[in-house]
Amino acid sequence: MRRTQMLVLAGLAAGALASTAFAQPSAPAPAAPATAPSAAPVDSRAVVAEVRRIIAERYVLPERRRVLDAALAASLAAGRYNTSDPALLAARINEDLERAGHDRHLNFNFNPRQAAMMAAGRGTGPGTGPAQPSPAAFEARMRAANYGVSELRNLPGNVRYLAYDGFMWTGPESAAALDTAMRFLAGGDAVIIDLRRNGGGSPEAVQYMISHFLPAGRPLVTFYMNGRPEPEGLSTLSELPAARMVGKPLYVLISGGTGSAAEEFTGHVGGYHLGELVGERTSGAGFRNEVVPVAGQFLLSVSVGRAVLASTGRDWEAVGHAPTIPTSIEAALDTAHVLALRRIAAGAPEADRGRLAAMADGIEARGQGRAPALPLAAYAGSYGERVVSVDAGRLYLKRGARARAALIALGGNVFTLESDPATRLTFQVDGASAASFEVGAAGGPSQGHFDRTG
Repeated sequence: MRRTQMLVLAGLAAGALASTAFAQPSAPAPAAPATAPSAAPVDSRAVVAEVRRIIAERYVLPERRRVLDAALAASLAAGRYNTSDPALLAARINEDLERAGHDRHLNFNFNPRQAAMMAAGRGTGPGTGPAQPSPAAFEARMRAANYGVSELRNLPGNVRYLAYDGFMWTGPESAAALDTAMRFLAGGDAVIIDLRRNGGGSPEAVQYMISHFLPAGRPLVTFYMNGRPEPEGLSTLSELPAARMVGKPLYVLISGGTGSAAEEFTGHVGGYHLGELVGERTSGAGFRNEVVPVAGQFLLSVSVGRAVLASTGRDWEAVGHAPTIPTSIEAALDTAHVLALRRIAAGAPEADRGRLAAMADGIEARGQGRAPALPLAAYAGSYGERVVSVDAGRLYLKRGARARAALIALGGNVFTLESDPATRLTFQVDGASAASFEVGAAGGPSQGHFDRTG
């Protein structure tokens, strides 16, 4: 399969994307201003004609080409496109494509900056091939985004967390970033991969990452590309610098912002039952697309291929993937962390189970917003060198010159440390306020008793 490049960084327009790969599904175009004084007047009829030609030649579903063309033709005849303002024209065309196509990858934008990035690419006529973004600009943006790897964290209980915001692929540089991330994840007792902000990217990045969770040679996906006689198939890689994690507890966080190539990864996890999908249904952007420059500094993203998962025999266009553990987007991380800790605890030595269960309870309490027995101010005060304070509706503990630590209410007069949810702080109350507190591991003896001094 030929190599492709893809840029899927939130806030970057589709013009930074290379062709025939998954692109980030575009949000509806914002309402255009009445005038665009910095833009040259545009020949709207010529622009519409070019959009109609590209769709007629390239759109993935032949039966939908007629519907899209009819929508554009009707608006043209009605005078809806009678404007010399390119931003307004683009917004109206995009609205019509969205209404007629219901396709997250089909969109039209006026974007001088991204159009300029692609100006050095090849033309859009038959046989000339798709335009490509400037390699230097593309690589610079990839590097600035760390090839999609935005955060690595070791959560309490040795649960390893990766926030991955785009399946960005440039070859060895992207592979090196993913290798670092995969080695980090492999050291955990469970893995959480956060795709809630991941709008998509390159199938090759998906192949590289999912290969760490499946045996070598496992079929992944088949692409049926418009205009190509034979489908393209991908399987898991046989060699990986980092260790495979087949069977390791895996939790993937998803949302309506999880789109395209990120949905392919989600589909492999769900279809092969590799782990839990936690959050909300994904966006349903299942086609592959090309980004085509249109004269006048416009960009048309047009769907040109269909992806079918080997694990299910289906695509996910317009339906997305449902979570196996439904929860709000905001609660997804805590939910996955609690599930991971309880699964780890189930297989841990008996001496460790209580600590892990206490961690799970502490993290669960944060999401539940449990109320303490007294108002927070009743616990605030000085306890020797330790100071308990209230800030913005939360309780904090600070010792001497050390950084303060947030507390989580577990109910009654018991709290835990957000940074160490296996620890318990139990306040002793005298009347309407706390008189002292004790610190210790959950279920264990007190490791310190501290009386209020102020």
